[in-house]
Amino acid sequence: MIGRIKGIIIEKQAPVLLVDVAGIGYEVEAPMTTFYRIPEVGKEVILHTHFVVREDAQLLYGFYEKEERELFRLLIKVNGVGPKMALAILSGMEGSEFVRCVQDHDTNTLVKLPGVGKKTAERLVIEMQDRVKAFTHLAPQPELTAVSSAQQRSPRAEINDAESALIALGYKPTEAAKAIAAIDSDGLKSEEIIRQALKRMVN
Repeated sequence: MIGRIKGIIIEKQAPVLLVDVAGIGYEVEAPMTTFYRIPEVGKEVILHTHFVVREDAQLLYGFYEKEERELFRLLIKVNGVGPKMALAILSGMEGSEFVRCVQDHDTNTLVKLPGVGKKTAERLVIEMQDRVKAFTHLAPQPELTAVSSAQQRSPRAEINDAESALIALGYKPTEAAKAIAAIDSDGLKSEEIIRQALKRMVN
């Protein structure tokens, strides 16, 4: 079991990170809540990880906070919820917001997440009721900082990255494009474009 990695971020293409650990590049899938917190490419990062071995793949999932990883592990125990859907849930809303949805039986908000139908939303509410009590004080996502001129990329590149990330999280291409078109993305990093687009689709 790989429970934690510490290394240099080589690439960031949400929802996948490439982290160099002693010369070995680890591909790590992470929720957007983690992307909002981690530093830029070339900086050191510490991720709490969950390792999944399947017949056709070995997958590593990474989280900035231990609490995020524990919530992820609880989510994938719910019938019908796999790692991809769990990442989409943790990307589409803050952990504290998910806890609120469960406690308030708010299935109407949960079904707006990609892949979450009415039955899955109801299972999440029922099966997670007692489990989420330990996560009521999850920290909110920090505000994203502005990009320095040395890091700036073309607006089209940021939008393309944002669209690709939303599609990878399970949204249809038309949904992703529509959500991004509805916000003022001028001058924004892809992570902030994704955050605003996700808010529009879930709220």
